[in-house]
Amino acid sequence: MTVPSIDEALVAGLIADQFPQWARLPVVAASPQGWDNRTFRLGDALGVRLPSAPGYAHQVAQEHRWLPLLASRLPVPVPRPLGLGRPGRGYPFAWSVNAWLDGEVLSRSDAVDRVVVARELAQFLVALRGVAADDGPPAGPRTFYRGADLAVYADQARAAIAVLGAAGHDPVALRAVLDRALVSRWEGGPVWFHGDVAPDNLLVAGGHLAGVLDFGCSGVGDPACDLVIAWTALDAASRRVFRDAVGLDDATWDRARGWAVWKAAITLADPTSGRDRVREQRRALREILADSPQMRSLTAS
Repeated sequence: MTVPSIDEALVAGLIADQFPQWARLPVVAASPQGWDNRTFRLGDALGVRLPSAPGYAHQVAQEHRWLPLLASRLPVPVPRPLGLGRPGRGYPFAWSVNAWLDGEVLSRSDAVDRVVVARELAQFLVALRGVAADDGPPAGPRTFYRGADLAVYADQARAAIAVLGAAGHDPVALRAVLDRALVSRWEGGPVWFHGDVAPDNLLVAGGHLAGVLDFGCSGVGDPACDLVIAWTALDAASRRVFRDAVGLDDATWDRARGWAVWKAAITLADPTSGRDRVREQRRALREILADSPQMRSLTAS
């Protein structure tokens, strides 16, 4: 399937065709852009979100179904769907218009107090886990296995770790973190998870968490995947606050480290990864190893 260039001209045309009431509003590409979707600001109060490839197209309907329910139960703003667009102008997928959330992404907010954000993010995740999960979308292929068993990515992670070992990283320590994660299982019932709690999906404003974006991978299952932010964006002090406030056991943190190692390893082993993603994941590996029981055991021995 051919996807045309997703740019301001395409978005303006789709809006003019399908939502003429907003046709006079300016369209401006957001920065930074996501991987699964492309996002554009529409006037001052609206945003347009378009899947970038067939594998992400189902996320539009999922967000339109579940975000209104989740929004009413969460302490931090999340996108509010206002319009569901149809394929058009050569663009083959459904797409969405949402209320725009103001703020700066955490990845570009060096001055923010990470302890404050860590506490507020933990409160958000606790509230998310508390939403009734009976009818929620189950973890699996449509969540890219977020919330499911990390074992589905075990071979991929081990292959990437081998590449990193050849590049001078510590494969023994990384495999130890992964192996410890793989023997752990979520013992509770399925709970809501976000699935992509990343620095570019967290908005901050006025020193506080101001919004959480991108629920395309959300579902119900194991919440361990939502803890990866502890190493991609937090330091030791804010990570302690986050861990205390999020209220999950040691085994869940073991699985979270495994998810973090998998993500970092496949990103760093991929020569096409962009500079910002490489920088983020190199930092994550350093933080994971400094924080892991496996590394402390290896160092002690």
